Amino acid sequence: MQVPATAEDRFAAFRHRAFSFYFAARFLSTFALQIISVSVGWQIYDLTRDPFDLGLVGLIQFLPALVLILFTGAAADRFGRRTIMLICEIIIALSAAALAYFAWRGLTSPLPIFAVLLLIGIARAFFAPASQSLAPNLVPARDLPNAIAWNSTSWQTATIVGPVAGGLLYGAGAIVPYMTACIFLAAAITAIALVPPPLQRTRGQGQSWKTLVAGFSYVRNQKIVLGAISLDMFAVLLGGAIALMPVFARDVLDLGPWGLGLLRASPGIGAIGMAIFLASRPIRRHAGRAMFIAVGVFGAATVVFGLSESLPLTMVALIVMGASDMISVYVRQSLVQLWTPDELRGRVSAVNMVFIGASNELGEFRAGVMASLIGPIAAVVIGGAGTLAVALAWSIGFPQLRQIQSLDRELEESRVALKAELEREQKSASGTA
Repeated sequence: MQVPATAEDRFAAFRHRAFSFYFAARFLSTFALQIISVSVGWQIYDLTRDPFDLGLVGLIQFLPALVLILFTGAAADRFGRRTIMLICEIIIALSAAALAYFAWRGLTSPLPIFAVLLLIGIARAFFAPASQSLAPNLVPARDLPNAIAWNSTSWQTATIVGPVAGGLLYGAGAIVPYMTACIFLAAAITAIALVPPPLQRTRGQGQSWKTLVAGFSYVRNQKIVLGAISLDMFAVLLGGAIALMPVFARDVLDLGPWGLGLLRASPGIGAIGMAIFLASRPIRRHAGRAMFIAVGVFGAATVVFGLSESLPLTMVALIVMGASDMISVYVRQSLVQLWTPDELRGRVSAVNMVFIGASNELGEFRAGVMASLIGPIAAVVIGGAGTLAVALAWSIGFPQLRQIQSLDRELEESRVALKAELEREQKSASGTA
């Protein structure tokens, strides 16, 4: 029996046992991936000293989500989301073991590492929509914004501790961080296995082209959802600078692996503080406006990060970037999850994850290419200015998104009203035809 939670209960989501195991699994797996990410970036830059190769790390992990998008979301809607998460975690754990083996053998070429990253990218392509769409099956709708805030807290906590741990562990030897990641992934696999099989709404229809592209169709027709996820994609695509942190750590700020971990952790410090704040004080008014302001602040802080030659100022800029990005993530994830019917959540989440992948991994590739052409500082500053421009353009182009107020009851009422309006437009169009 679940204990009823009040609207302001900051721990409402944890009153549901299944979510607690799910939360632990996401934290452990994200922690492991952060260790792998910072270690791979440092190792490859040690091998090649080429920022373009750092961009390839992001591109290789993004491409599977793009190529397999029609199948990853459909799988999450058709098969058990918990089972998909379990299988993907096992694959990622085996990949971490392969990276540990390469480090033990003293690899001199980045090609085998790229091959393993491709396998991790494939697993993450299936894992992401299943993971995103599973959360609404584990908590009631009233607790979903709280669950999203804590999920973000879990991810951001891992991004604080993981990069620092990865930098420290890499200093002890390249094999050490990968073996540590294997241990955390094993714990994540155990936690996922303990999640009770949830109730999942599926439609008893076979696969067809219409069902495969249903996620695209839904996003295209729902301007709120389209505006939210495309805003994030273009803003972070231009403003993303994570891939260039090894360059800034080594060449601009003259730091070692531990310093790189400190830089990687700084956005998480701001994000986790904001996530905890949002868990206890959720956005009740002007949610859409808050998201646009947050994206603008993210762009401005990115410009400061690119221009800074001081470690304290750089860390402050990164902390502000993390806090503002957390507001955007919180609003966007709540909108996408609450706006979408459960039987479509997997496919819509797959589309959403491709947008996120484009903003993160493809954004890292963009940053690496620009840095190799015009230098890392110019690449980051121009990207931050572009993010500011995107926030302004989207606030004008998607007025429905800007006018969203709350993320719970009012959002549901708005969704029902919008659905009725769309049905009226379709009937009107049919009558005209």
